[in-house]
Amino acid sequence: MDTEPTEEFLLPRSRTANERLHALIPGGAHTYAKGDDQYPENLAPVISHGRGAHVWDIDGNRYVEYGSGLRSVSLGHAHPRVIEAVRRELDRGSNFVRPSIVEVEAAERFLATVPTAEMVKFAKNGSDATTAAVRLARAATGRPRVAICADHPFFSTDDWFIGTTPMSAGIPAATDELTVAFPYGDLAATEELLTRYQDEVACLILEPATHTEPPPGYLAGLRELADRHGCVLVFDEMITGFRWSEAGAQGLYGVAPDLSTFGKALGNGCAVSALAGRRDLMELGGLRHSGDRVFLLSTTHGAETHSLAAAMAVQTIYVEEGVTARLHALGERLAAGVRDAAAGMGVGDHIVVRGRASNLVFATLDENGQPSQEYRTLFLRRLLAGGVLAPSFVVSSALSEADIDHTVDVVAQACAVYRKALDAADPTPWLAGRPVKPVFRRLA
Repeated sequence: MDTEPTEEFLLPRSRTANERLHALIPGGAHTYAKGDDQYPENLAPVISHGRGAHVWDIDGNRYVEYGSGLRSVSLGHAHPRVIEAVRRELDRGSNFVRPSIVEVEAAERFLATVPTAEMVKFAKNGSDATTAAVRLARAATGRPRVAICADHPFFSTDDWFIGTTPMSAGIPAATDELTVAFPYGDLAATEELLTRYQDEVACLILEPATHTEPPPGYLAGLRELADRHGCVLVFDEMITGFRWSEAGAQGLYGVAPDLSTFGKALGNGCAVSALAGRRDLMELGGLRHSGDRVFLLSTTHGAETHSLAAAMAVQTIYVEEGVTARLHALGERLAAGVRDAAAGMGVGDHIVVRGRASNLVFATLDENGQPSQEYRTLFLRRLLAGGVLAPSFVVSSALSEADIDHTVDVVAQACAVYRKALDAADPTPWLAGRPVKPVFRRLA
């Protein structure tokens, strides 16, 4: 593809399909982060299929894809060993009136992978798992408040979190008032919060690491604070699970939470998530105790055999093939290439790559160094036209070095246009439509 979108790259079939999507599905997608408002106007491809690190849209264009499945497809699309495991279970039935033997095998495999946990319960999505952790913490402590990390963008679709975002319509203020926030990396501020709400905070919930590394001693300090104030420490490992280590950030940094939640990479695109943690907490959602019962997780499809088989295959592949190390190596090559390309075109201070090598994101800054949706739009347009679908630079292990090198070449060409817009102090002539929009905003 040419780097400048042409009449041939107007995605006519995708545009028609997007209209059909909006007519039938609120938002035109089943995840807001996949909405066409996240892409330049008329350049939101609708996917036909994917294989490895590539996807094809219904207009016939092929892309090198990043952030696959919102970070869930870390091994690449249609990975043969995962597909084989899924197909084998589908032939044996997927859901029964009693537990399948696959459920205990998957639990054993997961707990061997995440040895800081003693019990696990599977579900279908991350929101259910994190909300179950919050409910369990409230039940165990008898406390009403939830303390979330203010610097992390998403925890759940449920009221306790969404009420704190600009998209809080439909959520009672009384619910919102029970959620308080603490800043990442600041133990003193967190202790002040716990002291202010003494004996009211049921849990601290955070992503143990995402776009920045935890400051030295920070996670261990949170562990000590939670113990001293009698609240539950919950790690949301939806992103860090597998990408940081097979056992997530807790495995890499050596700090054990009371509860943790996993998903995304766990199924390589198959729907499976997990709540894991200390036996004494998890058993409150079970049958072998004399206290009040906690409705922890009870999902019709939480134990579909093929998704659990996919999870077991993913864990095996990660260990046998050294996937986490490969993700880091690919990400380091990509980050270095993008930074060099941006610097070479004089925009190194405006296109900024951030995060751990296995979980790279990029910021697009304007002539004043401020985050800009307009400049993001310009950048995305050039990437798409160059055959790179990249809402982030989150890699999958299916990428080749040639894919990375192609991406860097396209980035360099995009940076040349970016430089022109900066010199003009106005990206508008290069947008060809409205700018992309943030996911969390009050008005559509």
